[in-house]
Amino acid sequence: MLLAMPVSAQEPQCVWPAWERYKAAMMTEDGRIIDHSSPRAITTSEGQSYAMFFALVADDRHSFRRLLDWTIDNLAGGNLSRQLPAWLWGRDEEGRWRVLDDNNASDSDLWIAYNLLEAGRLWQEPEYSRLGTELLWRSAAQSLRMLPGLGLALLPGTLGFESAEGWRLNPSYLPPQLLQRFAAQSRIWAELAETSRRLLLEGAPRGLAPDWLRWQPGAGVAEAAELAGGSYDAIRVYLWLGMLDERTRGASELLAHFTPMLEHTAADGWPPERVDRLSGSASGTGPAGFSAALLPMLSRDRRFDAVLQRQLERLRTQPPEADAYYNQSLLLFGLGWYQGRYRFDQEGRLQPAWDSLCEQ
Repeated sequence: MLLAMPVSAQEPQCVWPAWERYKAAMMTEDGRIIDHSSPRAITTSEGQSYAMFFALVADDRHSFRRLLDWTIDNLAGGNLSRQLPAWLWGRDEEGRWRVLDDNNASDSDLWIAYNLLEAGRLWQEPEYSRLGTELLWRSAAQSLRMLPGLGLALLPGTLGFESAEGWRLNPSYLPPQLLQRFAAQSRIWAELAETSRRLLLEGAPRGLAPDWLRWQPGAGVAEAAELAGGSYDAIRVYLWLGMLDERTRGASELLAHFTPMLEHTAADGWPPERVDRLSGSASGTGPAGFSAALLPMLSRDRRFDAVLQRQLERLRTQPPEADAYYNQSLLLFGLGWYQGRYRFDQEGRLQPAWDSLCEQ
């Protein structure tokens, strides 16, 4: 079933209307995604990486190139092979436009590398494949660590996530699809996929994902109350898992394990804004983007058909604001997948529906 979306008579049938609206509201002519929630009109490497993915799904080569060029020129010092993108760019207190924090965000690094590898494969552009491979290895060199008692882990950034207390990790930073795709490049990514799967399960004893975890030598996941909450970061865990190919190793176990989030949504009518991974409690009402993020998981379990329809109706009647960067990003990921605009196969490769959608 497809959610009806308005399409003007002037639009070619294969245009992705949601992506066109996303660009119109947040993308500059030179390829920068603006997060309007900040008075500094910030741009993040995350925003650039997500938009590149949407451009690839939409077969929008021109926008993809503009997004990539802006990222290289402004976040990576002009050379993405030698420098990971800075995570934050915007207007400083003196009104200058510049990098505001040059630490990297490893999830964005992985998404950009994935986008380049898949653009190279799907569009037959060897230069994209080369650049994606080089970026992937740069990310591995700076952000991969061997953690005692766990194995390979990817730090959320090069700086600031290691201390005497252990290693601070973000479960939503490691979409399993991406790691499956990278495993074709090197065995280390398959190893990371195994440890990440373990971390997801052990870090969510009640089936509710946290925003952050701390891994401690000799103790594993820290049972720290201040790290029990899950909200705007963690919502992506359910999104990534819901979009997994059913043949992916561990997919069925992970989907079953995180069913409690769907149960909370069924009980309250809407996804909760906050959950507690230790107590299993939930509170608040998440925004419309949270409803979009849960569409893939909800659509895979017939027990939640009524809940799924409720979220679809919410998105139809109360969609996120056009320039609400994060909620719109969740909308394009979740609703785009639900509408069949793309899939990930067992090896994590992107399967866009370019031909079939253009024929509709």
